[in-house]
Amino acid sequence: MAPKVHIERLKLSGFRNYSSLSLTLDARHVVLVGDNGAGKTNLMEAVSLLTPGRGLRRAAYGDMIMAGSAPGAGFSVFAGLEGMAGPVDIGTGVEGGEDSSSRKVRLNGAPARATDELLEHLRLLWLTPAMDGLFTGAAGDRRRFLDRLVLSVDPTHGSRALNYERAMRGRNRLLSEGRSDPTWLDGVETQMAELGVAMAMARREVVSLLSNLIESNAAHSAFPAAAVRLEGFLEDRALQSASDMEAMFLEQLKTGRNRDAAAGRTLSGPHRMDLVVEHRAKAMPAALSSTGEQKALLIGIILGHAQLVASMTGHAPVLLLDEIAAHLDEGRRAALFDLVEALDCQAFMTGTDAAMFAALGGRGQVFSVAGNQVTPHES
Repeated sequence: MAPKVHIERLKLSGFRNYSSLSLTLDARHVVLVGDNGAGKTNLMEAVSLLTPGRGLRRAAYGDMIMAGSAPGAGFSVFAGLEGMAGPVDIGTGVEGGEDSSSRKVRLNGAPARATDELLEHLRLLWLTPAMDGLFTGAAGDRRRFLDRLVLSVDPTHGSRALNYERAMRGRNRLLSEGRSDPTWLDGVETQMAELGVAMAMARREVVSLLSNLIESNAAHSAFPAAAVRLEGFLEDRALQSASDMEAMFLEQLKTGRNRDAAAGRTLSGPHRMDLVVEHRAKAMPAALSSTGEQKALLIGIILGHAQLVASMTGHAPVLLLDEIAAHLDEGRRAALFDLVEALDCQAFMTGTDAAMFAALGGRGQVFSVAGNQVTPHES
């Protein structure tokens, strides 16, 4: 059995409300308890920077620098962990000033070529209160959620999506400026077709695998099973070859130039896809389910995807579960802890009361968060 991926040391400097913080951890789950506003989510956000992107809040890096810091100050996050490829030290942060718009990453003291290298060492999944409105909110939020799920099993998905967005912006600019040079447009549209279909196929594969896994777990899960599917882009062509779908999308782009120029944006493509979720047992759209059911469905999706990541990579992801126990009854909390434990992962969980995590028992290490400090919790 592969060693459990887990964080053993965590150090913060100048990050949010932490001028300096050093934690020593073991492989058990990490429970952070404290009042609202004490800094529990800030610490989780720091951990979320151990993967590509802007973290679980999607905040600007400059906003992560501790308020009141000296001009030009930055922040740093350091983690020592047992990773997918063995022990590794990860450092990341921004230098402040003009460099606060981008962060640097170091692996074992050496600069990383790109943040995607982080995915060679750990995968991270998170669930936060801000995601409670995922099923009723904008489709763009669901696409971002979906792409994080895909990225955790396909590290190339992030750069693929970034390059597609860059090509689409270039096309939109050419159309808005009235530059209809077919050579330029043909080139950028060919790139969009190749990247766009690759994005769509990667999403479809992950959604299909996740759907099958959730269905197989439905009979013995404490959380309702979700039916998940995609719509909005060539969904009726899912069984066709990639080359056929590329040709079809390319034709859509060419024939839609005048329409897209008038609209000021590209009206067809993977950027229009949506993740559709239903309560499987009730055959009801998740958006029409109760608030509690939506939360339970989302938890089930995250746990199912964590299981999928573990099966596909051989290593369970680190989970960040912010305020996860707040709206669950005692039975569901105990079931959640058992399911998380069965994943053989390390999970970070937050709450206002240590009693909510009583069912976790010795499987967790509990810390109190107060006064910009994190200390072992006294029972």
